[in-house]
Amino acid sequence: MPRLKQDRAVRTREVLLRAAAVEFDEKGYTGALVTSILTRAELTAGAMYFHFKNKEALAVAVMNEQHQAIEPRLTSRGLQRLVDITLVWAHQLPIDPMLRAGVRLAVEQGSFGMRDASTFLNWQASMLECLRDAEEDRELMPGVDPESVAEFVVGACTGVQLYAQLVNGRADLQQRTVRMWELLLPGLAVPTVARSISLDPKRAVNG
Repeated sequence: MPRLKQDRAVRTREVLLRAAAVEFDEKGYTGALVTSILTRAELTAGAMYFHFKNKEALAVAVMNEQHQAIEPRLTSRGLQRLVDITLVWAHQLPIDPMLRAGVRLAVEQGSFGMRDASTFLNWQASMLECLRDAEEDRELMPGVDPESVAEFVVGACTGVQLYAQLVNGRADLQQRTVRMWELLLPGLAVPTVARSISLDPKRAVNG
């Protein structure tokens, strides 16, 4: 019985997060209503407040779900894994409401009084791990600082997607992401590795 309750609680939390993601994606934080989220989820207020104390806590949880849209799709290591994170991200962002809502909330949070950098720091940590592996595998050019690169790539991806969203609703986000790496890789990777890194957008689908 305790296991049954635990499984039910996990499912309820997932339903809440998905309903909230759709609401936040469509309306932003300020426009999103808890009542609308509960209607989408077909749940009571009590079910929500069992998991999240308020709308802000729910928004933070949605922001921090971004990795679940990306990490399970990755099988590579080092610089290729770093590139693959961004290729999968660029592919999933236009089609995954959870990821899209997380990105929107993370970018717009200052406008509604939140200051939670955890989602950016989590991406930075994931990318730093890739770069540490790349360093261990001798993929990086001499003098390349993994921490600086990880921080830069997080910022670069944020800027690329914002620009793409304004220009054409992210229709060419994958192409812009590939172009970003075409510019960055020669300065990061030793020549043989730079030539071997695949920038094929199909990796986002096929792994």
